[in-house]
Amino acid sequence: MAYQVSADTGGTFIDVVIQDAASEQVIGKALTTHDRVFRGLSAALDAAAGEIGLTGKALLSQTDLFVYGTTRATNAIVTRNVAKTALLTTAGFEDVLVLKEGGKQDGYDFTRRYPNPYIPRRHTFGITERVDSEGRVLEELDDHRLLETLTMIRDEGFEAVAVSLLWSIANPAHELRVAELLEKVAPELPVTLSHKIAPIIREYRRTSAAAIDASLKPLMQAHFSELEQDLRDFGYNGAILVSTSMGGVMTIEEVIESPIHAAKSGPSMAPLAGLNYSLLEKLGGDMIVCDTGGTTFDVGLSRDGAVVHSRDTWIGPQWEGDLLGISSVDIRSIGAGGGSIAWVDGGGLLRVGPQSAGSEPGPACYGNGGMEPTLSDAACVLGYFDPDYFLGGRMALDTAAAEAAIAKVAGVLGLGVRETAWGILSIASESMVKAVHEITIAQGLNPQESTLVAGGGAAGINIMQIANELGSQRVILPKVASALSASGMHFADIVKEESAALITSSEAFAAKSVAKVLADLEAALAEFASRFGDHYPDYSMEFGVEARYQSQIWTIDLPLPSKDVVDEAGQRRLFEAFHDLHDRILAVRDPGSTIEFLNWRARVTVCLPRAQKTYDVSTERIGEPASVRRCYFGEAGELDTPVFKPDQLLPGTRLQGPAIIEEPTTTVVVYPGMAAEVSDSGNYLLHITNGA
Repeated sequence: MAYQVSADTGGTFIDVVIQDAASEQVIGKALTTHDRVFRGLSAALDAAAGEIGLTGKALLSQTDLFVYGTTRATNAIVTRNVAKTALLTTAGFEDVLVLKEGGKQDGYDFTRRYPNPYIPRRHTFGITERVDSEGRVLEELDDHRLLETLTMIRDEGFEAVAVSLLWSIANPAHELRVAELLEKVAPELPVTLSHKIAPIIREYRRTSAAAIDASLKPLMQAHFSELEQDLRDFGYNGAILVSTSMGGVMTIEEVIESPIHAAKSGPSMAPLAGLNYSLLEKLGGDMIVCDTGGTTFDVGLSRDGAVVHSRDTWIGPQWEGDLLGISSVDIRSIGAGGGSIAWVDGGGLLRVGPQSAGSEPGPACYGNGGMEPTLSDAACVLGYFDPDYFLGGRMALDTAAAEAAIAKVAGVLGLGVRETAWGILSIASESMVKAVHEITIAQGLNPQESTLVAGGGAAGINIMQIANELGSQRVILPKVASALSASGMHFADIVKEESAALITSSEAFAAKSVAKVLADLEAALAEFASRFGDHYPDYSMEFGVEARYQSQIWTIDLPLPSKDVVDEAGQRRLFEAFHDLHDRILAVRDPGSTIEFLNWRARVTVCLPRAQKTYDVSTERIGEPASVRRCYFGEAGELDTPVFKPDQLLPGTRLQGPAIIEEPTTTVVVYPGMAAEVSDSGNYLLHITNGA
């Protein structure tokens, strides 16, 4: 029997999901090993393989496809643990990364320090050259001075080079010449050209994309090469694909060439999984996924049955962090996960995150030497975790250590340990609700009319609190929720996107130029898809454009209703589609205003084969608890709470809160006054009222 295996390496856990030919999935988890990822990955493989009676090695010998996602690129960007990178810009434009797009949420808040640029200003070098917006050369490239600069870059130990010259998207000749001369001076240095990685209008975004991509190349090339070697040495001979920020997968060779696509590669899979589970349960294509891992809480969306993409993907706080500048699944992250540390600020207020205990040492309850109180410790103190059944009994929890850690905060606040633990849980939930509100408002989705899908190992702790605050009536916690991103990789196809800048407007629409741009993008992607034709011949193409009303600053990403924009009917459909989408997202419709179109894109999806599974209709039944234990629920106090194991929860089973569901890799808390039921497919449908 041939298997497909996916692995998602997070900051705290490595998740592995095995899928068989009938689309059944099983999960394995292990702590992330940061020195060499395969140590933790092999442990997670063994754990997952053990669920089907195999060893990790035996499993991989029967596996056709291995899909890998990692937070390593994201973490490297956040911590600046990247290559020493030189940035070459047009002379006079060396401050592009310094200025960002303002650099602060509030430009008048002088108490906040202006953020440092991604590449230090002293590592940025102006190049004598100039091209205008029409692609005309106003000043020739000075080869002699450029060679002097490149020689200095080599001699001073730089490890990568990013090149972002003014209007290279209109005429890339000078960027190409820089790469040509660098190849002669320092052939060992990897280089990223902005017109190739992000051919878009907006100087900061293009420069940021080039800088991030170049800085990641040495690190991620080593990481993926090491991983591939370890997998081969372990006996795996099948195909290896890497999940990307676009919500698809690429070959290792392609991601090594453009490692910026590995940023957000794990979290980008969660919305894809969430959409598929929402459709499986017949709950619609408007979906909000809440993925609670050990380090972060990630929120993503689907709208009208399609995962939402954006070029506004920031690593770190919006405006103050670093912008990827490429099209990626729209994911918003905050530092609120199972490992988020609780602390008391100078004003005596309880806070949770963004600092995390990670996996080394991890929360105090892990027993690895951690002493800081975390969200996981709070859940342990509240009685939600069975200390002898964490990770299905493979990891024992130290309840006493968790209580000691929470007691430190409780002493400062003058509260009891359980009251403090409840406060930690409540504050974390409020932060998560705020994150959901921010992204849904920005995309014109109403949480009360959308399906909420929970993912991540810590999701079940408080997803029902979050749903209650949002007023969500449709909530799903999939059976594989604790490895939702890894599960999403099994729904992913090979995806590649190309874009091109062309400014036009609805007043004087350059129909022939637009048609040529779209045709060129289509031809390039069709050639890409043809490389997989022997194994995966089926592919589809979709097109879009970034557009705005005239005089607006920011654009919205508009899917094209049709590639045919030459005739007037096609143009009218395009203009009307923009008005409709603008009205939905921003509640403004202005058909009398001129529409500006800036960056055009095409995305190809090469379809990977997958089986479709059907499920029998279940009959309603009442679950029988395996045990009862005392749990704390805030104002309701301590309650005797039935505890259910998954083998007791057949499809159709309904539970009334309070109740605890102990899956091997996650715990679902059903709060008093709420309810849960097991769907025909075995997923958990959660209701914020008993009668729902």
